[in-house]
Amino acid sequence: MPPSTTPAGTTPASTTPAGTTPVGTTPAGTVPSSSGMSGTGADSAAYLVDSNRLTEMLVDGVILANHQGAIMHVNSAAVRFLGDKLVGQTIGDVFHQDDVIDAFTKAVEQNIEEEMNFHLESEVDREFHLKFRRLNDDLVAMLLLDMTLQRNLEKVRRDFVANVSHELRSPLTSLAGFIETLLGGDVEDEATRQRFLTIMDEEAGRMSRLIDDLLSLSRVEVMEHIIPDQQVDLLNLVGSVMDTLSGMAEQRGMSIVIDDQRDDRTAPQSMLGNPDEITGVFVNLLENAIKYGRRETQVTVRITAPKPDTMLFDVINLGEGIESHHLSRLTERFYRVDKARSRQIGGTGLGLAIVKHVVNRHRGQLSVKSTLGVSTTFTVKFPTISA
Repeated sequence: MPPSTTPAGTTPASTTPAGTTPVGTTPAGTVPSSSGMSGTGADSAAYLVDSNRLTEMLVDGVILANHQGAIMHVNSAAVRFLGDKLVGQTIGDVFHQDDVIDAFTKAVEQNIEEEMNFHLESEVDREFHLKFRRLNDDLVAMLLLDMTLQRNLEKVRRDFVANVSHELRSPLTSLAGFIETLLGGDVEDEATRQRFLTIMDEEAGRMSRLIDDLLSLSRVEVMEHIIPDQQVDLLNLVGSVMDTLSGMAEQRGMSIVIDDQRDDRTAPQSMLGNPDEITGVFVNLLENAIKYGRRETQVTVRITAPKPDTMLFDVINLGEGIESHHLSRLTERFYRVDKARSRQIGGTGLGLAIVKHVVNRHRGQLSVKSTLGVSTTFTVKFPTISA
């Protein structure tokens, strides 16, 4: 039999059995798309099923919507970015920005790929690069690329350079002056030499603490959008910090006491977090309470649980208090109510800024209230989980 012929009753390799569609062709009444997928509703339904398996492999968010903007499918990354119950809502319901809706509409009507940047305001602000692409006559794909880490790194780099150049200038100038004086042989008596060396040592220590705090702040700012996943027992952690700082309090004739006012002592007392960062929060707040409280007074850590999944920690000291116009700025970098006193007791002006970013990273809240001449209360609210 010649090679070019086919036995009766068989189908040539280059043809397709009746009732099927050859690869690369489109059934009547449908429109081919750039993905090679036909525009029938059945094909789109099958595509959604396949997409569920495929998109779960991606760390970027994926949303599939119909041409009217109704969301048909999302992957777990999109849920993590935007919240749950997305399916059934519209693009406009979720994004609330005209330029996002315009980009989606253009992708549908002109069948072109659209791109734009999107800033999401939430507990922790996030930055996304959005891509829209029409898949067929039924579906449009939307890709959410999380650019928050890159944005944070750039901000940290700019802030670090600006802060270092500004805050290190004073101690470096002081050190340079004393070194020049000592090298010039202008100091003859030993007492003056020792006094100069003591000041130089203090300034060097101040620079070291400043750099350490700047690095800590940079690290937590970069990772602020990522929720830690370790389980932390809050009561044990706070108790450990109190024990560590009890000696510091005793030096000023003070004591640290705990006032647990929770109605249900068996309620969850653990949270998802980074234990070192949470420890740093309570160390900073308790150290400040001791440093700025009056001698021979008591620092109180009051614990309440207003909801089953929430714990509040009030760190209360008795002292001079803080004027109201300062309160909203306390967590700014290098903001000091009393600059001279802060430097005298070794403060860098970064402690509360670090506390704020750590609390934000753990999806908590930080607040402060103060009564002049009476007391100051810093309150930290953390979400808890069942052990």
